[in-house]
Amino acid sequence: MTLTAARPAGTRRRPARSRSGGRETFLLLLPALVPVLVLSVGPLLYGILLAFTDARSGRNTETSFVGLANFGDLLADGDFWESFRIGMVWAVSVTVLQFLASLGLALLLNQDLRLRGFARVLALVPWAMPPVVIGLMWRLVYHPDAGILNAVLGTDVDWLNDFSVALPAVILVGVWMGMPQTTVVLLAGLQNVPKELYEAAGVDGAGVWRRFWNITLPQLRPVIVAITSLDFVWNINQFSLVYVLTQGGPGGRTRLPMLFAYEEAFRYGFFGYAATLGVAITIVVLAVLGLYLWRQMREAD
Repeated sequence: MTLTAARPAGTRRRPARSRSGGRETFLLLLPALVPVLVLSVGPLLYGILLAFTDARSGRNTETSFVGLANFGDLLADGDFWESFRIGMVWAVSVTVLQFLASLGLALLLNQDLRLRGFARVLALVPWAMPPVVIGLMWRLVYHPDAGILNAVLGTDVDWLNDFSVALPAVILVGVWMGMPQTTVVLLAGLQNVPKELYEAAGVDGAGVWRRFWNITLPQLRPVIVAITSLDFVWNINQFSLVYVLTQGGPGGRTRLPMLFAYEEAFRYGFFGYAATLGVAITIVVLAVLGLYLWRQMREAD
């Protein structure tokens, strides 16, 4: 008879890890990873590589490695800096106005109102529409002769071709299109705020404004940081909406960076230079976003 030592009381035997478990997990994830690698990572790496070449359109054209020459040309390009300025004005304006409007709408939809469910569904309508459809619809709204906006205001302004109002008009459309997802996220955050905090503040005599400033905003802070960061990235990369509305006009007043890259690549055929612009915008967006998140985290600590 063979005697074995008894295990100490309270100890549990750790189950042996199957060597094939990691392999099976990888095989299960492979169908989801392949489209991501093919459609996202592959083009991203190719675009970065293209930024260091002089790739051009046309037959029998030779592509050579030029190092950082494209980046030097980009820094000296006045058209790029003007496009970048317009893009930052667009992205910051749309993000801020979108957040303020969405916060007000989320606070309203969070109240016990009649037909609240129908109002919430109605608020999602712009989200369900493709940007191209939204652009075509607002072109009709802004039409100088048959547009509903001029009919209501009693004016004859050519909103999308006037140098002074084209960019604000496009910003308004961007705010309207992006409000639904921001509203949904903020509304979800509001519904997770404990009601006991409002009840305790009411007992202490806090008014509506003090409850909003000292309870609602601090509780929504993580949600606000997340959704405004995503909105900024989406807005700086916007292309289809502005292209349908103005195609960058009039006179380049609404030419966002992605429109500038599109023109360099598909109108003038400078694929390497256009890829350089995309890489540069990505670096700038990551830097701005990193600074914003760092400041928010520092203030939270």
